[in-house]
Amino acid sequence: MHHRTVEDLMTHGVVRVRRDTLFKDIVRTLADHDVTAVPVVDDLGRPVGVVSEADLLRAVAGRSDPAGLLPQLHPEGLEEVSDGATAEELMTAPPVCARPGWSVVEAARTMDAHKVKRLPVVDETGVLTGIVSRGDLLRIFLRRDEAIREEIAADVLVRTLGLSPADLSVTVRDGRVALKGTVEARSLVPVIERLCRGVDGVVSVSADITGPAGDPSGPSGHR
Repeated sequence: MHHRTVEDLMTHGVVRVRRDTLFKDIVRTLADHDVTAVPVVDDLGRPVGVVSEADLLRAVAGRSDPAGLLPQLHPEGLEEVSDGATAEELMTAPPVCARPGWSVVEAARTMDAHKVKRLPVVDETGVLTGIVSRGDLLRIFLRRDEAIREEIAADVLVRTLGLSPADLSVTVRDGRVALKGTVEARSLVPVIERLCRGVDGVVSVSADITGPAGDPSGPSGHR
């Protein structure tokens, strides 16, 4: 079984800015490349932060209202930022980074834990090699149902578990896997379900699997 990694899903040609890139140049970079955030890198190409549209808007919100209709911010509120502000002043730091070999699950859990929408991807020396977004991770769920079915039938059931194709039928619809058939031991059912859930693109697994006659564990009702 081959699971796609962050390296398989990430954007390799990463748009980036330097610490001294100015506010307007950051805005222009985002617009020119149709992205919502960029890593900020040092002279060695290592990410030191990420500057996003949210960071830039936060800076804009800290300015005085030119129409004079809004109250001045409390002295402890947002600081007013000039067009001369640099990426280093505006960025969110330190960046939360991923490694190319990470699984989709590892990257997704990291994004969720840190409440970020994207992760710069760095190599073993800390140099930026890519960037992976939430949308990139969700691409695995665009796999064709037939491709998922073939992987489960051939790789999981036959090659990994040594089952006969006649033992279990596999149907997949919109990423939902349904298994039906008989196995020699009911203890295999949780293993089958776990391995099927690990296949890229699987949304859910239901199993209608029975054991041999006399198996004390009875029929399966796992979902």
